[in-house]
Amino acid sequence: MLLDGQIALVTGAGRAGKGIGRSISLRLAKEGAKIAIADFVPEAADAVAKEVIDMGGEALAVYGSVSSLEDAEKMVQAVVDRFGRIDILVNNAGITRDNLLVRMTEQEWDMVLDTNLKGVFNCTKAVAKLMMRERKGKIVNMASVMGIMGNAGQANYSASKGGVIALTKTTAKELGSRGVNVNAVAPGFIQTVMTEELSEEVKATISTQIPLRRLGTPEDVAEVVLFLCSEASSYITGQVIAVDGGMVM
Repeated sequence: MLLDGQIALVTGAGRAGKGIGRSISLRLAKEGAKIAIADFVPEAADAVAKEVIDMGGEALAVYGSVSSLEDAEKMVQAVVDRFGRIDILVNNAGITRDNLLVRMTEQEWDMVLDTNLKGVFNCTKAVAKLMMRERKGKIVNMASVMGIMGNAGQANYSASKGGVIALTKTTAKELGSRGVNVNAVAPGFIQTVMTEELSEEVKATISTQIPLRRLGTPEDVAEVVLFLCSEASSYITGQVIAVDGGMVM
């Protein structure tokens, strides 16, 4: 197994159904990693942890808001108390509060930036010293193609994900000498709970803009995250891999 004995913390991993964080957690567990499921909603984290355990894996549910450095530190400490260390951090937690710029409230802006960008900073800061001490570690940040190309009605989301990309590259430069790889994955349109709210007509229109002519799946994203968490990517850092069916080239 690719991750046998590794300890992974996945944030925002408690979404029910077709969540990307859930798929990542299950995929890493299938490859032998012990998984810490972090989520703001305890019941959601517990449910995914149970899925991991039911498939024969080992899991821990931890609760808190990544937008709070104190919460991030407490979640990391809970993982260390249980498993002794953290080898992998997947910064997956994210939210949307879409609106046109001229109508967007300060609260809508702050909520998205606090979770999507500050959350990555908080969790990375909380694990960085641990990984530097071990002189190894894998950090994978969930960006978005919207952070590359922008999107009308998503000024806050696009800005947060563009910030994640810049933060990924900076963190990779700071931690590389200590054996820590930091990369980002930029999903395109993925079949999740959020995209399920779109009409079939809208989905069909989006698909025509994608060279592979389909929306991606959470499993498509999870496979790339697995690669970046494994030793197969040991000489890759500071990179952004788009999982978008060719939408952004």
